[in-house]
Amino acid sequence: MRGALVYAMGPSGAGKDTLLKAARATLDGHGFAFAHRYITRPLVPDDEIFVPLTQAAFAERKAANLFAFDWRARDVGYAIGSEIDAWRAAGLTVVVSGSRAHFAGGAPGRLGAVPVLIEAAPAVLAARLAARGREPFGEIAARLARTAELDPHIPGAIRIDNSGALADAVAAFVAALKRIQAQSAA
Repeated sequence: MRGALVYAMGPSGAGKDTLLKAARATLDGHGFAFAHRYITRPLVPDDEIFVPLTQAAFAERKAANLFAFDWRARDVGYAIGSEIDAWRAAGLTVVVSGSRAHFAGGAPGRLGAVPVLIEAAPAVLAARLAARGREPFGEIAARLARTAELDPHIPGAIRIDNSGALADAVAAFVAALKRIQAQSAA
């Protein structure tokens, strides 16, 4: 039995990393594997857990076919390692964190990935982005416009609303992951 591939994605401020962390705490050891990303930027405190790579190391691994798929966003390289193929072959449901634009480009879909879109109301996204304090208002407005442009173009996505209570979104996300796992086993 080949395990399912779940491709979780969402705009900045939707809480994707928070939901992934909570799901991992609940589902690790229950037939799920949560893939780390390889990213060409340094680690920062309180950020997602990932493997930082230099641009040269990233290019070398890509040339050696060590990535199942990769993409670039804002001059940063992102990849999911080919180890997910072994995990799926072992029957594990693999959950990856990806990019909406990358998914819309087709590569994960060709691997049979089930899209899960983590979303939040525009006002909630704006407030969360402003609270982070990383971007000026103009960049926040551009991110919100990009969300409105990208999200409708993800057909068949399971949508998880993270606008309200975190516990509700975590429960919905975990339930969706369990359904995907059960469907792949059937």
